[in-house]
This record gives sequence, C-alpha cells and structure tokens, in this order.
Amino acid sequence: MFNFFVDEAKRHGDVFYIDGADFNHIKNVLRMRVGDELLVSCTGKSHLCVIENFESDTAAVKITSEDYRSTELPVEIVLFQGLPKADKMELIIQKTVELGISKIYPVEMSRCVVKLDAKKKNAKQSRWQAIAESAAKQSKRNTIPQIGEVLNYSDMIEEAKKLDLFLIPYENKDGMLATKAALNEIKSGMKIGILIGPEGGFEESEIAAAENTGGKTVSLGARILRTETAAITAVAMCMLHIEMGENE
Repeated sequence: MFNFFVDEAKRHGDVFYIDGADFNHIKNVLRMRVGDELLVSCTGKSHLCVIENFESDTAAVKITSEDYRSTELPVEIVLFQGLPKADKMELIIQKTVELGISKIYPVEMSRCVVKLDAKKKNAKQSRWQAIAESAAKQSKRNTIPQIGEVLNYSDMIEEAKKLDLFLIPYENKDGMLATKAALNEIKSGMKIGILIGPEGGFEESEIAAAENTGGKTVSLGARILRTETAAITAVAMCMLHIEMGENE
C-alpha cells in the first residue's frame, strides 16, 4: 500500500486533499482509481484512506481508519555522520531512515576528505532531505526524518549534550560487552545519539571530546566496517534491540 505525507492544512474533517507532485504520482504514475486505498501520514500519525474522487489537480481521499498504524520507534535516534565521500551519504540516509532514524546531522571531522562550501552544503541538504522523504514513503514511516545542517565537531558536541545516551562505535574498542551494556540502558522515550566517523576514522582527540560529554565507546564486532556499513549496523542494532524488547 502506498504512503503519502500530507500537511495538516490539507485536511478538512475526515478528508485529505492531495495536490502537487503527489497528486500527479497517484493519478498519472500509479494510475490509482476511485475506491483504491492508500496511507496518509500527517502530524506523526498514519491514516488508512480511500480515494473518493479526482478533481482537476486534486485527489480527495477519505479516512476510513484513523491512526491506523504506528511505525515509529518509541525512542528518538539521532545519527551524527562524519561526512563520507561520493554518494555514500545518500545510501546512509536511505537505509537509516528505513530502520527508524529520527534525525541525521552530517558532521565535518578531522579526517573527512569531503569539504563543502556554504553553497554546496545548502544544495546537499536539500538533496539529502528529498532522499529522506522518499525513503520514509517507501518504508511507510509516520514522520519524515529531518536532515540537519552540516555541523562542525564542536557544534556536534553541543548537540550531543542534549542526549540521554550517546554511542560512539569505535574500531579500537574490544569486545561486545560494552555494546550490550549500552543497549540495555535504552528505555522508551529516550533520545539516543550515534556518532560515526568518516572513512579515515576518528582522531583520538575527537574520541576524548565525545567521551568527556558522556559518550560511550562501543564495538560493532571484530571486523573493520566501512563508514556506511557502520552507520547502518549501529542503527539496526538499536532498532532490533528496541523492537524485540517492545514485543517481549
């Protein structure tokens, strides 16, 4: 079933009015018809709807089941991703959104190869946000995760101070006991941060600064992972731990 995000202003009673690119996608790309069902996500809730009619540039869809399905995690996970090369950031965004991430901040770090000027940062952020929206639609999320502005390391540390739990997967961390202990700290309603280094890894001073703000270094296993693999793995580990706990 297809999922669309609609602004609350487009809701009147139990009917959503979908226009713009989503209207074109529904009518001309998917070739949906009156009576077809779809999901509409609005203000963090997903509603089961049926297409009532098409006007010249608007689809009227009526809610048949309010707050139909929640697909969001009971915690907020924020990914701080050291800027990677090429199009790796796009893959990281797509996959972590599918896994349930809440927000992603690209971070400029000492060993980042990529350097972005202000113009490129704005263009990249717009592109990355569009990827997040597409992934949220595909995975039937109730909300669209936000791609934050590119942060320098000092600003990232300030954001990390707002967290309840701050995890730093680090290749020099031996064994999984610390990882297991950190995951066991997760409770519903928490705000969790994950910091992933770029291709060149962390400087020791960066690890020290993160630990000084309460960060916990953890292992993702005995193998050395690429930055994109590390990001996906860390978020997946948290997601599985949280959702398995919810279903016990």
